[in-house]
Amino acid sequence: MKTNPIRYSSAVGEVWIMMTFKTRYCHNVFDKKEIRDYANEVISEALDHYGIRWQKKSFDSNHVHVNLDMGIYSKPEIAKMLKGFTAPKIFKKFPWLRSRLFRSSGFWNPATDGRTGDMEYYDKYLDRQKYSAMSLSQMMLRAFT
Repeated sequence: MKTNPIRYSSAVGEVWIMMTFKTRYCHNVFDKKEIRDYANEVISEALDHYGIRWQKKSFDSNHVHVNLDMGIYSKPEIAKMLKGFTAPKIFKKFPWLRSRLFRSSGFWNPATDGRTGDMEYYDKYLDRQKYSAMSLSQMMLRAFT
């Protein structure tokens, strides 16, 4: 039992979930390090801006996972806040993304996945993503040939 729970204006406690945000049309934009690094920066900025506590983020080619505490927000509210904060900044920094890949649509897919459960399992899952801090720190066998 946790002895010092987080207190909100109308609730006490924590609900940790793993949220997944996928790019529209599944474009592999996060394979480009510059875009991935900037997206990582603006997602962190958005989480801080809205006071959402988080533990870990991890990227794959076309999606990002974030382990976060929902606090007093619902999953759709969190998705709307994070997508709405990050997409305009990403398009402003990389205007060619909109003109070449996304045309008149948004950056993020409208669907969002949010799961709760064994957060240790989700931490390990995030470590196995293509661009996780863990996988990037490990040397690939082909680097030695």
